[in-house]
Amino acid sequence: MAPVIVTGAAGFIGMHLSERLLVRGEDVVGIDAITAYYDPALKRARLDRLQRYPGFKSYETDLADPDATARVFEDVRPDRVVHLAAQPGVRASIDDPITSIRANCDGFVTVLEAGRRHGLAHLVYASSSSVYGANRTLPYSTEHSVNHPVSLYAASKKANELMAHTFAHVHKLPVTGLRFFTVYGPWGRPDMAAYLFTRAIFANQPIKIFNNGDMWRDFTYVDDIVEGVIRTLDRPATPNPAWNAEQPENSTSYAPYRVYNIGNNRSVKLIEFVETLEKIIGKPAIRELLPMQAGDVLETRADISALQRDVGFAPSTPIAEGLARFVEWYRKYHGV
Repeated sequence: MAPVIVTGAAGFIGMHLSERLLVRGEDVVGIDAITAYYDPALKRARLDRLQRYPGFKSYETDLADPDATARVFEDVRPDRVVHLAAQPGVRASIDDPITSIRANCDGFVTVLEAGRRHGLAHLVYASSSSVYGANRTLPYSTEHSVNHPVSLYAASKKANELMAHTFAHVHKLPVTGLRFFTVYGPWGRPDMAAYLFTRAIFANQPIKIFNNGDMWRDFTYVDDIVEGVIRTLDRPATPNPAWNAEQPENSTSYAPYRVYNIGNNRSVKLIEFVETLEKIIGKPAIRELLPMQAGDVLETRADISALQRDVGFAPSTPIAEGLARFVEWYRKYHGV
């Protein structure tokens, strides 16, 4: 069987996904640029973990370079790709929009083009819950409008969905987008809430709680997310024969194209998230209450019924259990 390419393999979700694929007997080729958005040592530690598996190979490649990307695809000749590589972060896209667009849009179109040239059986890519932007109807449904992004990061992810549909239409490339909600767990990103809060509590430093903690997020444990990604990868997108151009569905098409939400379908209040961490760590946080940030939204909650129906996705990890596993990893990794 041809190997699976996982872009962003040195990233948080990419490492977990690659390891799960390797455990089930797949050969995996990771592509990652190892950027300095956060500590590259953590990214290399993730890659070191994957290098224990004989079926893993990695390339340090900038996907926005079309020639370099084409060479990797020519060398590997994959039949499936999971594209997770991106410049993450809403605030990063506000501070440095050029880098975000280069990584998220230029990088994605090179993967689409390389994928169609190699006749991929399926390309699964990471979109984001941020595409819902100014939408206030909960839970977020893939049939809702996503025409009012509130950050350039969100706009770049909507652009990915549009580019994916174009390749599905023109080249019949099967593409599935997954709108990730807030993912947490061991080996997580240092700029995400679980990591930021845990580090601050251990260091007796204040944690920044925006909108006075009056915010809700659809926190989803990474193992649940990875299970959903693999189930989706195993079910290539197909045309929807019932799709009607006069009453078009947003999440399917006459082309082999699909978009799903992947989350927990329940929201946790940010202040409750903090309190759960305090109990697990065994010490209180120093709380710095701040107003809402630009680009943020009050609540996210995913309607995951389509993914449940089509691939049997069923997230099951309670927030207290998931955070306990994260804190256990954090203590070990940082020697706390």
